[in-house]
Amino acid sequence: MTILAETATVSAAVDGAETVTDLVHRLARQARVAQGIVAQIPADQRETALKLAANSLRAAAPHVLAANAHDYATAQANGLSGALLDRLRLDAARVEAMASAVADVAVLPDPTGSVIDRTTRPNGLVLERVRIPIGVIGIIYESRPNVTADAAALCIRAGNAVLLRGGTEAVHSNRAIHAALIAGLTAGGVPADAVQLLPTQDRAAVGALLAAAGLIDMIVPRGGKSLVARVQADARVPVLAHLDGNNHTYVDRSADPAMAAAIALNAKLRRTGVCGAMETLLVDACYPDPHGLIAPLLNAGCEVRGDARARAIDPRILPATDADWDTEYLDAIVAVAVVDGLDAALAHIAAHGSGHTDAVVAADPAVAERFLREVDSAIVMHNASSQYADGGEFGLGAEIGIATGRLHARGPVAVEGLTTYKWLVRGSGQVRP
Repeated sequence: MTILAETATVSAAVDGAETVTDLVHRLARQARVAQGIVAQIPADQRETALKLAANSLRAAAPHVLAANAHDYATAQANGLSGALLDRLRLDAARVEAMASAVADVAVLPDPTGSVIDRTTRPNGLVLERVRIPIGVIGIIYESRPNVTADAAALCIRAGNAVLLRGGTEAVHSNRAIHAALIAGLTAGGVPADAVQLLPTQDRAAVGALLAAAGLIDMIVPRGGKSLVARVQADARVPVLAHLDGNNHTYVDRSADPAMAAAIALNAKLRRTGVCGAMETLLVDACYPDPHGLIAPLLNAGCEVRGDARARAIDPRILPATDADWDTEYLDAIVAVAVVDGLDAALAHIAAHGSGHTDAVVAADPAVAERFLREVDSAIVMHNASSQYADGGEFGLGAEIGIATGRLHARGPVAVEGLTTYKWLVRGSGQVRP
């Protein structure tokens, strides 16, 4: 089927008397039935189904790439930002990475049914906390077609069903990826309704998802600050929030200069459009080689904006404004501040950080341990690039997002983060006095 024919078919499916809210409610009810089936499918069968889905995605790579080329050309014509274009773009390597992530999730230990803890009360009651699926999860995301594959794989591995609502800019890519996944999953005995991609780009669908209390158990937003803010403001369903990645790297006076320069360059420029990219570089005023830290960024084409002391390092550094300290650029731009040691770095991060990922480069173990202990972010790193803020790099197979809140899950959310628990109480006739 051609891309245009596919679009026409999907559009026709939502024509008629059914409203967008009715559509979302119908799909959610179908997902609820499917989730009950998925939760009872043995772990080894879910593993096999996900492996089939990974192979199906590999086989569909030409169709996926053709669909993505269509989306990318349209997005370019519509003036989509460079960061969002980078997130949207697929090539053969990225499709293979998606398929590999699905295969990696397939072999992760099954969290469902595992016993978190077990106690015996003085009255003889035996209590267990056991992991169970959350249920029906709604994913609202922008630009990133890989989320279609990651979310589907993680939700199925954890025994959930998922409703996917991708952005208009990636509509054909998402549909091609979804079709490939469903072919593999159904061949493995997973019902197609367990992974549904909303067949409409009507913005009212987002509102309907957010208001579907009782039909959807959790919403996960993946996108810009405005999307997340809307979800948090309007949702009547629990939200697993992923806020912006205003990430810092602090280079201490004790840092090895070669290591610090390599980490800063990689943290900013390896991929500027990912949420783990460094956005602010903090340099200890007593660091011995600040020019060796900044010049590689400038020479690589990165725009550097700095405070007064930072601008003294290199004349190519532009003046920073107050807004720069709070900006997630997702571009080849970095803010640089010279700070008076660890206390000033910690204060800057506390004032301007988003709680996502912050890193310290230091040879002094006391500095490193204090930074790790006192920075209140979901991910805190020592002597490593913030670009490692990724579920796959953490050995989680993939991630559904990086949660920056404090409840339920924090950091990269993978299969365990998509479960909750229930209490099992076993007695031998006890009655409460």
